[in-house]
Amino acid sequence: MATTEVERRRGQLAALSIAAVVIIVGVPLWWRTTETYRAWLPVSQINELAKLQLQLSADVEVVFARGTVTPEQQKKVPLTQTQDEERPIDEDTALRYRYETRYRTATIMEEDALNQATAAEADLSLHTLSESPCGSVVVYVIPESSSLLSEDVNVYIGQRRTALMRIGPQMRVGKTIEQLLAHLEPRIKQVLQVMSFSHTDITVALSDRVRFSPDSKDTIADSMRAFKSSPGYEITFSLLNPDPKSHRLHWDIEGAVQTYIQPLLTKLSPVANFSIDSQTLYYAMLGVNPRFDTSRNAFTLNADSLAHVINPVEARLGSNAASSNPVLNFLLYVPDAHHSPLYIQDRKKQEVPSNAFHSPRWGGIMVYNVNGFYGSEPEFPVDVNINMAKVMGVFLAQLRLLLGVQSSTPPPGFLLAPCGSTGLADWELDRLMWSRSVENVATATTTITSLAQLLDQIGNIVINDNIAQQVSSAVTSLQLAVAELEAGNLGFALQFSKEAILASEKAFFDPSLLHLLYFPDDQKFAIYIPLFLPMCVPILLSLLKIVSEARQRRREKQAKKD
Repeated sequence: MATTEVERRRGQLAALSIAAVVIIVGVPLWWRTTETYRAWLPVSQINELAKLQLQLSADVEVVFARGTVTPEQQKKVPLTQTQDEERPIDEDTALRYRYETRYRTATIMEEDALNQATAAEADLSLHTLSESPCGSVVVYVIPESSSLLSEDVNVYIGQRRTALMRIGPQMRVGKTIEQLLAHLEPRIKQVLQVMSFSHTDITVALSDRVRFSPDSKDTIADSMRAFKSSPGYEITFSLLNPDPKSHRLHWDIEGAVQTYIQPLLTKLSPVANFSIDSQTLYYAMLGVNPRFDTSRNAFTLNADSLAHVINPVEARLGSNAASSNPVLNFLLYVPDAHHSPLYIQDRKKQEVPSNAFHSPRWGGIMVYNVNGFYGSEPEFPVDVNINMAKVMGVFLAQLRLLLGVQSSTPPPGFLLAPCGSTGLADWELDRLMWSRSVENVATATTTITSLAQLLDQIGNIVINDNIAQQVSSAVTSLQLAVAELEAGNLGFALQFSKEAILASEKAFFDPSLLHLLYFPDDQKFAIYIPLFLPMCVPILLSLLKIVSEARQRRREKQAKKD
């Protein structure tokens, strides 16, 4: 009897020991080794960035030339004024524009520069004296009698960050400096709308966060024409020769790129990286049959058929699979002898002067007629040397549009200087950098906020340390970009915004985020139950038996006492 009791006691202790080991050691160890690893993320900072409050600060310097201010007014300069403009967009996005305007009189060397014969020479001389920092604007107020501007021009905007403004005839001697500044303020604001950021451009840059109203169709069209901001772009020039038997084409694409395109891309290097390649495609047809116009004795392509031109040609272009950057395609199509000359018509049935068209976020196509090389009795194939200056002039204009370099229509009385050999004025670059900085910030905040929401909703996604590092890097770069925009440091703001968008997209598209995305809980139970059930049933039955025996002994003891 004693032996049986000892054996039963030993069995109970063994069952309790096994249960204790399973509960105290096994379950925590299993839980720890099978839990989803989720590194720490700066969720609070991400939530703060979700409520985007952007402030754009621009430095403006107004310089009064000799004869524009009275001695009494001159005593009160230099002086500085700050103007803030609040522009709420929606409940999660708000904009504030701050203009730091400093007024001063011109130096002796600046007066000499303003005495040049033309406004372009004065602009160059002023740029030689001192180069304005990126994102700033300098406005020189010149007297009404100055010969730099013609009678119908009140404001001249040069190739740099300098503008010449003629003082109005209504400003008579004796008015206070406050009245003078109040008179100049609307005109200076117009200058800033042209040379610096405008509310329309910034709103377009926020398209990833803000929905456009139906009334802003023009704004939507402008935003859809240019490519989205990207760290790099691939540019491809293609020569399409549909009939090599008719003509033998020669184009100096390498020299043309170095002469006409490379200066623009070099100036755009702070915005993105560019790579260029070229190709010649033989027997490449447009895919649309042009119509013969007897009145013009030429073949024509109307505006409605242009949309059907791209797809057949695009299949021959190939793709750069080694890069994920957007591709800008520029096609030079030389019609065969049986469809030459070929002209493009607009919706008003008028010939397009450039004989070219562009497709939003894709590229441009130019038709180059060579029927003038045939002569009366041509011998095929005819050797044709393509005028690259004419071709690159069209492609350069299309490239500016596709990259978002859009010169807004100046107000009446404004004269814009030609952009020069680089194809881009300094203030146009600043205008693009403002838009790209805001667009990068908006895209990165949307990406990082969406990622945080996704990871919060799906708890079984693994968050590795490299993902957390990329997210933290994106948040830090975003905070720095917003701070630099507020400080008016445009170059640093653009750089930090580019780093933010790279880090955020790298984290969002990391392959490790998909490992456990489609591993629901019912599959977990289907895997774990066959493993744990055979082990847990004997332990649970033993524990139930021990509890039952303990209750039985308690009842027997209670009965003996009674």
